Amino acid sequence: MAFVGIVAVDRNRAIGKDGSLPWHYSSDLKFFRAQTTGHVCVMGRNTWRSIGKPLPNRLNVVLSRTGVAEPHASVLVIPDSESVRALAQYVRGDVFIMGGALTYATFANEITHWIVTEVPLTVEGADTFMPDDFLDGFTVVETVNLEEGLVVRFYERNS
Repeated sequence: MAFVGIVAVDRNRAIGKDGSLPWHYSSDLKFFRAQTTGHVCVMGRNTWRSIGKPLPNRLNVVLSRTGVAEPHASVLVIPDSESVRALAQYVRGDVFIMGGALTYATFANEITHWIVTEVPLTVEGADTFMPDDFLDGFTVVETVNLEEGLVVRFYERNS
């Protein structure tokens, strides 16, 4: 089991605009599904709200002190990061941290791998960004070119 950060960023490290993902690339969505299916996906309440429904064939963990609107069979609402860390000991597969910015920051010390999709654009008016240093202490171990000009880099934490 590993904590894996998975994120798509534009040229300025933007990850969001007005509470949602500011682009739509089918090849990125297919890649994300292939990477995370069968695993645990941890997200904050706003990311959950922007998706609007459970991701199929994954345990959806929503980090929220206030809950979510309606219960779903594959959705677990957890009030704090310590509970997510405890849950991680009992799950098969990896724990994917999938946003938003606060959730990435909360698990920054646990993330041992990053999967970063580089989106070939600059989003005007983006309001949510990854920090400049989020990949400090990590090394690229693989690069994959997807369709639509997307580049995915896999990183591992330095020993």
